[in-house]
Amino acid sequence: MEPTIYLFFKGNCLEAMTHYAETLGGKIGEIHRNADAPDPESRMPGGDDMVMNMSMQLGNATIMASDNSDGMYTKPQGFAVSIAPSSLAEFERVHAALARGAQSVAMEPGETFWAERFAMFTDRYGTPWMLNYTGSKAPN
Repeated sequence: MEPTIYLFFKGNCLEAMTHYAETLGGKIGEIHRNADAPDPESRMPGGDDMVMNMSMQLGNATIMASDNSDGMYTKPQGFAVSIAPSSLAEFERVHAALARGAQSVAMEPGETFWAERFAMFTDRYGTPWMLNYTGSKAPN
């Protein structure tokens, strides 16, 4: 059994997930919009373009997501999506793409006792991220 990350967005799910797929090398799977619902009772509050459910394959992991209406959306808290770029150059590329327009920065990119480069921030879509490149500090 493997966990699946499920992200909620405030009307910009498709834009955010497309950005994540392009940045991280993921592949967008199925996308179900409000307009795809068989009847009005099956729709969520909002317009036809609201994403009811979608998926992205990222390596062996699946990330799923949907939009929420203003009344249902809550700001994410108490978690972060953590990724480990394979090189310092990859860390810098991913950080530049994901942190552009960040809502907040908890920790600027820098060296820690466990990693050559580490950063924590909430991106422009509201998703909290942790990037961790251990480099030479990887356990033997």
